Amino acid sequence: MNKDKFENFDQESFQSILKSKEGTRLDRKLKITSQEKIAKTIAAMANTEGGELLVGISDQGHLIGIDPEEEMFMIRTANERFCKPSAELDFRTIQFLDYDSNPLEPMEKYFLIVKISKSPGINCFDKKGNSKYYIRKNDRTVSVVST
Repeated sequence: MNKDKFENFDQESFQSILKSKEGTRLDRKLKITSQEKIAKTIAAMANTEGGELLVGISDQGHLIGIDPEEEMFMIRTANERFCKPSAELDFRTIQFLDYDSNPLEPMEKYFLIVKISKSPGINCFDKKGNSKYYIRKNDRTVSVVST
């Protein structure tokens, strides 16, 4: 991995991210396992206020770490495939040294911050081509029935 692409966080910034509560503008994912599901979250955040998606961090705020290239691919593909129009995304890969597992030999871990710009009017399509409109309500992604 080319380390020039990664940002380093100081301990204070990192702890602030880990302690942040999920809500309308923040969601955490351990890993992206379903493009269709992450597309709903992307569309919902864009349709509400915009926000940030933290990938590689558990719901409890524990840094698990991820392969950032793989996760960016999954998110970009989901956005292009299932969101119409596509949401505007900005990716930041963060490198962090984990001293918890072995204080003498810290382990390099990476997590991803995906900034999702506010952009109301993004529909999310499923694999069958059915369209739904999603928003964020507190820490949940919910579909809105259009009348």
